[in-house]
Formats: sequence, C-alpha cells, structure tokens
Amino acid sequence: MSTLWTPGGEVPVDDRPSTAGPSGSSAADAAAEAPEGFDLDSLSPEEREQAEQYIRELAESRERLKSVPASVVVANHAMGLYELAALHLADQPPNLTEATVAIDALGALLDGMKGRLGEPEATLREAMSQIQLAFVQLKKRPQDPATTESGDGDSDDDPAA
Repeated sequence: MSTLWTPGGEVPVDDRPSTAGPSGSSAADAAAEAPEGFDLDSLSPEEREQAEQYIRELAESRERLKSVPASVVVANHAMGLYELAALHLADQPPNLTEATVAIDALGALLDGMKGRLGEPEATLREAMSQIQLAFVQLKKRPQDPATTESGDGDSDDDPAA
C-alpha cells in the first residue's frame, strides 16, 4: 500500500495492478480498487458514488502518469524545486535558509541525473545558475536589522559554492 500526495493530504493507494481499463470502470471495479481497510459499503449512496468516482479518477491519473517518460516527470519536479527556491527568495525578507534547501535539492537532483534528463537538462542547469546567482546577490544585500529577526539572513549555507 502506497500513499499519493494530493492538495487535500495524503491518500492511501492500492498497489495492485488494475485489470480494468482506465475508462470503462464499473462500481464493482472501483470497490475492488478501494484502499485496504476502506469499506465502501459503510457510505451513503452519494458518498459511495463520490468515492467510486475518486477511485476511478485516481486509477486514470496513475495510468496517465505511467505513460509519461520518467525523465519528463523528474524534470518537472526539478522545475518545482527551482520555483520553490524562487518563492523563498521573493519573501520579504528573503528566507535564505529555506531557499538553500530547495537549491541544494535541485543541485543534487541535476548532479545525480547528469546526462539522463534529455532536452530539459540544459534549461534546468541554466535555471540553477540563475537561482544561485539570485541567492548570492540577496545574501550580500544589506539587511534591515528589524527584518532579520528570523535569522534567515544569517545562514552560512551557500548553494552557489
């Protein structure tokens, strides 16, 4: 049993392969795919229909995800790390500690996947250089002592190193 992250929280996902196609799933198929320990019979008819629909949609999402090359998914996640770092750098004052975590994670991912991300790799490496440069510029910028109470500007971590 695995979990799938959703904006509403983590959802248990059955790891058993689906025998039904992603589109023609019946209520019985949805019930068979329900997470272990989840009793569809205990739900009202409306709740059961919603749960079955959710289970079918989750199965369809998993099938769509499997059809995308892993390098594309990994590159997308790498871009998410870049965006996360940028968000922390855009804070007032910049949250250098959290930006460092995201930048270091992006660097680790790119170093570990060197030569395996295809076309997006050059763009991701350029994005990494740009976010590192922004980090260094913000770190060197004089900070107003009243805005650095959180200690974010005092981090000795330097992702550009």
